[in-house]
Amino acid sequence: MGRDKRNEYKAEHYTKMIRSHMETPAWRALSPTAQALYPWVKFEWKGPKNNNNGKIGLSVRQAADRLGVNIKTAARAFHDLQAKGFLVVTRPASLGLHGEAKSPCFEITEIPLPHSDHNEGRKLFRQWKDGQDFPVQKAAIHNPRGHTRNTLSPKTARTCSKNGNV
Repeated sequence: MGRDKRNEYKAEHYTKMIRSHMETPAWRALSPTAQALYPWVKFEWKGPKNNNNGKIGLSVRQAADRLGVNIKTAARAFHDLQAKGFLVVTRPASLGLHGEAKSPCFEITEIPLPHSDHNEGRKLFRQWKDGQDFPVQKAAIHNPRGHTRNTLSPKTARTCSKNGNV
């Protein structure tokens, strides 16, 4: 019986952290959680040959799981990376047609976008100054009234249950 060599030599997936980027005021102003999240976002980039920058997807739940933090902490880390110019949201999070959530898509500003004439990314973090954060794209609120099964009044919950709404 021969060996199955297909999975023997898996290439390691790695990312490059550039010291000069980590020595910028923007990097130093990031929270430790945002600094820990950044390499995880960069791991989602597929490299220069299959450049998916601008379409990089990593959900808040995935980030929280990878970092071992709660969802709110992971969300704050994403906001921090946007505010300091390391990430830009290119497509906001949304719910699909059948109710499946779609994570936002990001551009990593240190990496050039596909089909760009430039060899380098926009590197917005180099322009960041204390007190002058970049705009942050926040997730839309899909439940503006805040109604859930747990917050409905008993009378409303009974009425909704009879109608099949809850």
